[in-house]
Amino acid sequence: MNQANHHAAVSAKVGPGKAVAVVGDGAFGETDVVSKRGDRAVECVRKLTGGNGAYSVLECVGHGQAMQTAIQITRPGGAIGRVGVPQDETMPASQPAFYKNITVSGGPAPVRAYIEELLPDVLEGRIEPGRVFDGVIGLNEVPEGYRAMNDRESIKVMVKP
Repeated sequence: MNQANHHAAVSAKVGPGKAVAVVGDGAFGETDVVSKRGDRAVECVRKLTGGNGAYSVLECVGHGQAMQTAIQITRPGGAIGRVGVPQDETMPASQPAFYKNITVSGGPAPVRAYIEELLPDVLEGRIEPGRVFDGVIGLNEVPEGYRAMNDRESIKVMVKP
């Protein structure tokens, strides 16, 4: 997990016993992967959570559809941690979020605030940040890497010069 995803998890109030969903390429030790988008993704997540939705949702994309999906899959009283850079000036589905009492927070990860907490886990091997990469590409293959992530053929690709 990278520091942005960690910040999203903190913002979304992730904790023991809480169902968590990640919208986007935020690999997070998943038990189930939903490769669908839009209404089909919402339907799948609802089924996986017994119809309730997830308590904590990490929105790691920033596009309007991703935020709308995040709100639709969050259970009433749940929380969304938003680290995807917003592509719009307004938040889609703000009224449904309001009426479902969903907390929406997040922003750029305050990296220095997490170093003392996360670095010992990385150095002692309890967290393996490289596990999120499932592909390696060269610098000239960056467009192909983005295509593979978009088409759900890869979670995250590492660019090696």
